[in-house]
Amino acid sequence: MMKSKNISFKPILPVKLLLIFFPLLLLISCAGQPETTSNESQTEVDKSSIAPPPPPPPNAPLSRPQIFQSATKESVSRRSSLESADIALQQSAPISIAESIELDSSLEAPSNTEEYNPIDDNPFKVVKNNPLSTFSIDVDTASYSNLRRFITEGRLPPKDAVRIEELINYFTYDYPQPKANNPFSITTEISDSPWNNQHQLVHIGIQGKDIVTENLPPSNLVFLLDVSGSMNNANKLPLIKSAFQLLVGELTEKDTVSIVVYAGAAGVVLPPTKGSEKDKILTAINNLEAGGSTAGGEGIKLAYDLAKRFYQSSGNNRVILATDGDFNVGVSSDAELVRMIENYRDEGIFLTVLGFGTGNFKDAKMEQLANKGNGNYAYIDNLLEAKKVLVTEMGGTLLTIAKDVKIQVEFNPAKVQAYRLIGYENRLLRSQDFNDDTKDAGELGAGHSVTALYEIIPVGVESNVNLPGVDELRYQNNQVEQAAYNSDELMLVKLRYKEPKGKTSELIKQPVVDKGVSLDDASNDFKFAATVAEYGMILRDSEYQGNASFSEVLKLANEAKGLDLEGYRSEFINMVESSQKLMEKN
Repeated sequence: MMKSKNISFKPILPVKLLLIFFPLLLLISCAGQPETTSNESQTEVDKSSIAPPPPPPPNAPLSRPQIFQSATKESVSRRSSLESADIALQQSAPISIAESIELDSSLEAPSNTEEYNPIDDNPFKVVKNNPLSTFSIDVDTASYSNLRRFITEGRLPPKDAVRIEELINYFTYDYPQPKANNPFSITTEISDSPWNNQHQLVHIGIQGKDIVTENLPPSNLVFLLDVSGSMNNANKLPLIKSAFQLLVGELTEKDTVSIVVYAGAAGVVLPPTKGSEKDKILTAINNLEAGGSTAGGEGIKLAYDLAKRFYQSSGNNRVILATDGDFNVGVSSDAELVRMIENYRDEGIFLTVLGFGTGNFKDAKMEQLANKGNGNYAYIDNLLEAKKVLVTEMGGTLLTIAKDVKIQVEFNPAKVQAYRLIGYENRLLRSQDFNDDTKDAGELGAGHSVTALYEIIPVGVESNVNLPGVDELRYQNNQVEQAAYNSDELMLVKLRYKEPKGKTSELIKQPVVDKGVSLDDASNDFKFAATVAEYGMILRDSEYQGNASFSEVLKLANEAKGLDLEGYRSEFINMVESSQKLMEKN
């Protein structure tokens, strides 16, 4: 079981000194000492109670391969400030052991109110009893960058913060572009499982059509920015400003931008403005300051109302929410917020959620809002990630090319004994939901790819995994058709999607055949996705991790790294190495 270290912070220096000197000053005053003595003592207190200097501004982002080679300068500065405060306190006045214990016992560790929804790994299912597997696609990547934040801070992430599908989907893969008028292509591959040589992996890749920035339709964007008091940290509002400055640089004359902020109340700080008026937009962003409580629900409603008022029927209408998710004023319950967002979603206004910060980070709430708002969810831990989400992947972030995208896999019981879907635990659908066009599902943006992995147990294999047993049926027999034995198909992949403004879904089918490819001969995309999944299972301490190990992850990841022009796969390898060291210490 993985553990995270709790860090206890000492109280602010002036408060400690006041507790120490107040009784002494009172005694001196009562004894009738000269006024100058009291003033001199007070002067000494004032000098020694000067608060340590504030931490330095966030450093320029490192290149991705360097991020995990050493602790960040910010964390080093934080430790130095605390050590300096301790030294100053020790020099200011002698404290008896009894006094020290009394002071320390009154301290409270800083609260950590980060929230993650619980995840139970998908179990193996016997094909004869459960031939269909149905789920909604997921293009979110927040779990990966949030996990990176934990590792950078020298901590292992909570188990429920690791959503394996988001780790896999953080990376791009060499899938072919769709042909003809299809919005996406489907790629499949089968090979051996790296963590259990009795099993196989099925790799399913969906690639959205690329659209160059110049060909993107006009955008009606509303920046909804959290400026409450909880955002007054270097990795929150200052990083939000820098991130949105990058996005503003990508906007054009045909785009419209509005800015809504919320703290104790919500308000419009920039009315709809042409994307070409960059100085005006940037000035509004730069003037933002944090303070107050968090009326998130009120801000969301105001932003959606503004987007609706300036709706572009032939363009992209979207609210981009940047927050730590800590709503505490007005409409703040998950159910109320979800219902509000669903109503606007049905009117063609989608939602992108960008998470920032630590300590009170509400991952569970933000993921749910993005899911229900026909949008995507990313966590921004540094300026490089902001560039990836808002510049490099701008088309996919801002433009939806297909909505309510669902995948259903039918397994051939003559070839596959059992299967488990790796990840997507909170995206599972019922079998009948696949053909129900009223059921909401995930969206695919321009240029986005989605990858899913199934671990399967072939027929005839005596697996070391305990499969669920089901009693024989009394009133009917589950017979396998002879055609299934004659077929070389392991499974049939079916996919349903709607056009961004469509009401009726379209269906694509593609059979999957085992070509007997060994893991050594599998594609780099197959091997890299597999090793990311293996890494996630180790961090989650999954009961299905088999023989998974950091050494195997590193070996396979280095083999499959490929050209890696942007350094994302090299960064992953560094992160695995850092995770291994952290786990060895715990």
